[in-house]
Amino acid sequence: MTDQWSVAGRTFMSRLIVGTGKYKDFEQNAAAVAASGAEIVTVAVRRVNVSDPTAPMLTDYIDPKKITYLPNTAGCFNADDAIRTLRLAREAGGWDLVKLEVLGEAKTLYPNMRETLEATEVLAKEGFLPMVYCVDDPIAAKQLEDAGAVAVMPLGAPIGSGLGIQNRVTIRLIVEGASVPVLVDAGVGTASDAAVAMELGCDGVLMNTAIAEAKDPVRMARAMKLAVEAGRDAYLAGRMGQRRYADPSSPLAGLI
Repeated sequence: MTDQWSVAGRTFMSRLIVGTGKYKDFEQNAAAVAASGAEIVTVAVRRVNVSDPTAPMLTDYIDPKKITYLPNTAGCFNADDAIRTLRLAREAGGWDLVKLEVLGEAKTLYPNMRETLEATEVLAKEGFLPMVYCVDDPIAAKQLEDAGAVAVMPLGAPIGSGLGIQNRVTIRLIVEGASVPVLVDAGVGTASDAAVAMELGCDGVLMNTAIAEAKDPVRMARAMKLAVEAGRDAYLAGRMGQRRYADPSSPLAGLI
């Protein structure tokens, strides 16, 4: 059985996207990506080494011909910086499928939605295909879609917090109202959080810290792979209804 998903006309089998920050080295990062089965990795454009050609590069460990690189605007706090960063990424590597995030302030790393919407509109007009980090608000998500986002990526909880999905209701509303892929981005802490995201009907999950800061990142990456697959299967299977009282597995009628 295959269960593919597509974004901007590109099709993938894995519904797990992983980041490339916080690992102890590129070798561990590559091993985690392999264990996760991910076909897309995010790369913070502003943190790419461009000054020392002798230093090891991520591309030496994770082959961009086999794994899709998704340049992101981590560390940008206004639309202008985010737009400029992605223009540089396109010039450097020809990328048009990108991840946009415009942060509001450093303490919570919540998105600044006014600046995010502005950047989305500009990037879409310039031919970019932005997958956009946003608040867990169905109205904001729809506005981004209308502005040209090819995917919306609501946070489950603050970036790097590991708190898990804090508002299942709004995530579900975003899924129900979207005509582009919806991926939970930020807040996942462990495998059960990833499964919940998929059980809500999301098309995928993006995570970094949950894997990179685990005591055994490679093993956690494998756990996340299985959790995403299990959560997706549970969503497709259709869960039982919830009841206030017990309902016996064996009928009481006809007892001896």
